[in-house]
Amino acid sequence: MILVSGAASQLAQELKYLLAPEKTLFLDRFQLDISNADSVADVVRRYPVECIINCAAYTNVDAAEHDEEMAYSVNVRGPANLARTGVPLIHISTDYVFDGQMTRPYTENDIPNPLSVYGCTKLQSEQVVLENSKHVLIIRTSGLYSRYGKNFVNTITRLAQSQSSIRVVSDQIMTPTWARDLARAIVEILPKFCSFSHCKELYHFSNASPCSWYEFANAIIKLQQFSCSLIPIRLEEYKAAAIRPLYSVLDTSKIERDFAVSIPAWYHSLAQFFASP
Repeated sequence: MILVSGAASQLAQELKYLLAPEKTLFLDRFQLDISNADSVADVVRRYPVECIINCAAYTNVDAAEHDEEMAYSVNVRGPANLARTGVPLIHISTDYVFDGQMTRPYTENDIPNPLSVYGCTKLQSEQVVLENSKHVLIIRTSGLYSRYGKNFVNTITRLAQSQSSIRVVSDQIMTPTWARDLARAIVEILPKFCSFSHCKELYHFSNASPCSWYEFANAIIKLQQFSCSLIPIRLEEYKAAAIRPLYSVLDTSKIERDFAVSIPAWYHSLAQFFASP
């Protein structure tokens, strides 16, 4: 049985379409508090869990600046508890572990230097799962979106329906990722990962082709044929609580090579997203 923690998250919602329900246990934060070691141990004791996919995370980047304890509890203490079960673990991390000083895509060998509490806790999450598990695979991703919850696509869509113009950051470069593409990649990787006797690996996965948030927003507007206009602004004008990397494009060649994962371009995936049910 596969345990998916953080069942209400974007990624977990997409995994529900792809994993056999009779062989998968989806638990949200009310059913499984991963920051509680006893709760984690109880679930693993009661169910025949063969692999854990950790989709649980504190992802509110700005709120984390004022709520460090909660961010640490969910993003660090929780993954450590999952890793200590000894069950093979797939753990999701983020491009925000980097400081954005590169001018080429970040590889798994580049040294992280997070700029925010969120980024720091996610980097710590990587460290604790590697320290506490002999069978773990970490996947960093970026700009995740889906039909579920709060994300950039849903926010721009909502604003475009009620406003004549939207200010969007034009100098922060990343690669938006459809959660369904990441979910598909995880499902492809799963059998091979579970067949390993042990594993400690870090991978990057995002859709292909870098863009700015402004370019991404423009595509969202055009594909839905909204009349709303966009006003480009610099990241420093955004006035957010958390500092964000100016450039956080991920090099995905390692996961493509090791698992023969196919990665579509972000625009193609965004068009499919709007065309899909």
